[in-house]
Amino acid sequence: MNDPKIYLAVDNCFASKRWTKPSEWARMVRDMGLSWVEASADNECDALYTTPEYLKDWLGDVKAACEETGIHVANLYSGHGTYSTLGLAHTDSRIRDHIQNNWVKVMIKNAADLGAGLGFFCHAFSEATLQNPKAYQSAVDDLSARLGQLAQYAAECGTKTIGLEQMYTPHQIPWTIRGTEALIRRIFAESGASLYVTIDTGHQTGQVNFVRPHRQRLKGFLDQVRSGRDMGGLWLGSTAAYAQFRKAAKATDDAEEALLARIESDMGNFPHLFADPEDVDLYTWLARLGRYSPIIHLQQTDGSSSHHLPFTDENNVVGIVEGAQLLESLASSYAADNANDMPPPCDEIYLTIEMFAGTTDTPVEIIQRLWASVAYWRRFVPEDGVPLSKLTDFGPRSR
Repeated sequence: MNDPKIYLAVDNCFASKRWTKPSEWARMVRDMGLSWVEASADNECDALYTTPEYLKDWLGDVKAACEETGIHVANLYSGHGTYSTLGLAHTDSRIRDHIQNNWVKVMIKNAADLGAGLGFFCHAFSEATLQNPKAYQSAVDDLSARLGQLAQYAAECGTKTIGLEQMYTPHQIPWTIRGTEALIRRIFAESGASLYVTIDTGHQTGQVNFVRPHRQRLKGFLDQVRSGRDMGGLWLGSTAAYAQFRKAAKATDDAEEALLARIESDMGNFPHLFADPEDVDLYTWLARLGRYSPIIHLQQTDGSSSHHLPFTDENNVVGIVEGAQLLESLASSYAADNANDMPPPCDEIYLTIEMFAGTTDTPVEIIQRLWASVAYWRRFVPEDGVPLSKLTDFGPRSR
């Protein structure tokens, strides 16, 4: 059994547009009692928003700030800039090339310069692509090839690790457990390089909306529509299936069964649009894929949305993210045998608090929430670099 070392870190996205100089956020991280930070592209180091000359100076400022404060940059991470575009899955290959060469590769090199890893997410599939299985498969093939090239490039540069964040809707893969496993396996087989995944503790809240409905559930939605209500909450995937459903709502009993059968057949032609029931559970994700997640983004959630809430006492009462259970799920992942066609399990995992600050949040509020979150997680990771096996029996089970 592998026994990874566990570290507690914080993403400096909390400091975006407020504490933007490396000397500022480095001191704040140190004062929280942390030694490791994830540097977000949103905090003035995005390769598309800045210049090469600026980034060179930024790297120097980061190194100076780290030397002064004693903190370390564990990873660089993409932010909202690249998240808001089709990026690596753009319908125009010129944009795909641009993002690959002028954003991801630049960030890979910068991460290597800092002795850090890189995590990112910068792609999405358009609706037209999702609604055409052949076009979708072609787009996935192209994306996989690019991710493999980037994984190879990261290995050549000496970047610590490189990983793709898991998401929670069909247009942003990987978003299911099976799909994530398949993507990691494919890239490893085709490129010979390791591309890992970032598990986010709130990114299992969307999949419930995309679970394939069974026959009885379809009939329940038919009754709902026939009684004058809309079909809110119904997910059929393809536009053709929705057209068949509307016909079924007006059909006789005999015709209804045939139309429902056609809907089910159509859904079978669009498997990429549906989640499995297991995909909605954080701890199943951790147990299945935790050993391939060098970064785990920590946010508190009640399971209904991904708001990146802090780990305050108030939020923890209703929150589903619990420290001991998270570590135990990780341990169960490492206890499983590693498949030969998967990359090596991670030797280090950075549990990284990712707390977004609202535009109207005051600096005092932001700092208080961060300190509360660090205090919560220090109950379960009292020291950095401790083997996972020594943490799973540590700490209280209560929130």
